[in-house]
Amino acid sequence: MGDPGSACAVEEPGAPPPARSLLRHVQVESLAAGLGGGLVSTLVLHPLDLVKIRFAVNDGLELRPKYNGILHCMTTVWKHEGLRGLYQGVTPNMVGAGASWGLYFSCNYNAIKAYKKEGKLESLGATEHLVSAAEAGAMTLCITNPIWVTKTRLVLQYNAGVDPSKRQYRGMFDALIKIYKSEGIRGLYKGFVPGLFGTSHGALQFMAYEDLKQRYNTYRNRVSDTKLNTVEYIIMAALSKIFAVSATYPYQVVRTRLQDQHNTYSGVFDVIHRTWRKEGINGFYKGIIPNVIRVTPACCITFVVYENVSGFLLGFKKQNN
Repeated sequence: MGDPGSACAVEEPGAPPPARSLLRHVQVESLAAGLGGGLVSTLVLHPLDLVKIRFAVNDGLELRPKYNGILHCMTTVWKHEGLRGLYQGVTPNMVGAGASWGLYFSCNYNAIKAYKKEGKLESLGATEHLVSAAEAGAMTLCITNPIWVTKTRLVLQYNAGVDPSKRQYRGMFDALIKIYKSEGIRGLYKGFVPGLFGTSHGALQFMAYEDLKQRYNTYRNRVSDTKLNTVEYIIMAALSKIFAVSATYPYQVVRTRLQDQHNTYSGVFDVIHRTWRKEGINGFYKGIIPNVIRVTPACCITFVVYENVSGFLLGFKKQNN
């Protein structure tokens, strides 16, 4: 990214301001590392994502299967639909997670952080990390929202593994085409508004993650951007994820219900009103336990893979320059 000292160079009077291009901060290595982390964590933990979504939309409709808990849900799906049933919607989930983490880390989060740090010697503060992560999340959501809609629709094809002929959607691309034909662009962007609110989840998570790393390195009397070991990364990632989930989970219920093909809502406020009226505060936290069980190790896997792969690729790049 050039000579660090150049950021402090004195400009000649009348000289044009230095070019501050966001794109020159994009790193292919971060894209590959984020993509790899998202794919690995999603493939391993997708069944828990399926359980979370099915609990989140459980609004009492007769067509929905009744589950007594996480294990009952997983064993019931396994019994009736096998492994394929537990992995319904895994393709858009992997594509969406891989694209989201890759874009988030490379084109958005790290690029935005580096852009904002130009001309500064000190590390970014918690507020700057928060804003950077929120901007990155909003940019990523604009690209990936249609993928998340198809994942939700595929996951909520009850008993699809028993009789494939009853499937409304045959797969990710079939879902994309059918949703576009029947509902237009608006259908592909269902849940976008609560998804934007959900960027606060990623913002809080990354703010906490970066702040924890900096505070930990300060406590250990080390440079703020010193690389941690795998166990330390796992602890930082887990704590930041639990904090973010606890603070923002209701938006995921609202978003999932908007994307569900088995019920119709006029908008975000309609979901909130009907959920509150029928289910109370507990309705906004349905599925939070399987979600925490899923996202905490998923986040740890993603961050560990990302930090190690990006470190390896960037180190390899320096050796060959």
